[in-house]
Amino acid sequence: MRQSDAVSRLPLRPEIQAAAERLADTGVPSPRADAEQLAAHVLEVERSRLLLAPLLEPEQVERYRALVEQRARRIPLQHLTGTAPMGRIDLAVGPGVFVPRPETELLFAWALAHLESVHAPLVVDLCTGSGALALAIANARPDAAVHAVELDPAALTWARRNADARAAAGDTPITLYAGDVTAADTLAELNGRVDLLVANPPYVPAAAELDPEVAEHDPPQALFGGADGLDVIRAMLPSITRLLRAGAPAGVEHDDSHGAQVARLFTAAGYTATTEHRDLADRPRFVTATRG
Repeated sequence: MRQSDAVSRLPLRPEIQAAAERLADTGVPSPRADAEQLAAHVLEVERSRLLLAPLLEPEQVERYRALVEQRARRIPLQHLTGTAPMGRIDLAVGPGVFVPRPETELLFAWALAHLESVHAPLVVDLCTGSGALALAIANARPDAAVHAVELDPAALTWARRNADARAAAGDTPITLYAGDVTAADTLAELNGRVDLLVANPPYVPAAAELDPEVAEHDPPQALFGGADGLDVIRAMLPSITRLLRAGAPAGVEHDDSHGAQVARLFTAAGYTATTEHRDLADRPRFVTATRG
């Protein structure tokens, strides 16, 4: 390396520190982690390998600082990197689709644990959004037949893009449907046959205060579930019941304000083994129940 090349390059650590301070000043919830994720994105390395790239080229510095400023304006990190993880896969995300959250990994883990004892399972994902749960399950269980439903055309475009990418990577293809999860004829050909059903529906109460990343960038139709946040969950429960075979479970994510309410809805519908699950912050996060 010529001395002039070394002089033109800038050390990474001070750039990350300055970025973290900038993001903290603007209220970003996880400034250091986001600063490191953006650096890893610019350098095209895993976050854990940042120490192996101690210097930045001038064009990398320029790009990094521009991304940090966008994040400081509370544009979602995943919109800047273009991806969000679920299980062992990364999904393409951006404007027009709900960004998968780390909390949903817990519902995914529950689904995989249940499927350990089921050979060649038939799985349904309602309100699939980007396809996150459906595609992560198909990746982890190549023997599964996975069907996913989404109503919003923009989100369905993202789901199809992700499904095509995973199929090209060698995963078992999933079947995507444009449909209303509350309609009596959606997936009617699967009635009484489904071994496991998962759903991450719109569940935010209408009056909830949300971070700018959510309020200004996630599509409202993927967020809000009426005044109490339960409109979609109530309306989709008959669909869940007609799809599941007897003895098969469902797992539904919900707002942290009404875990017990969702459990009561399932119990009132005749489900057994109804269980409330909490996330890593000890907040109510999803309910599982078995069709009687």
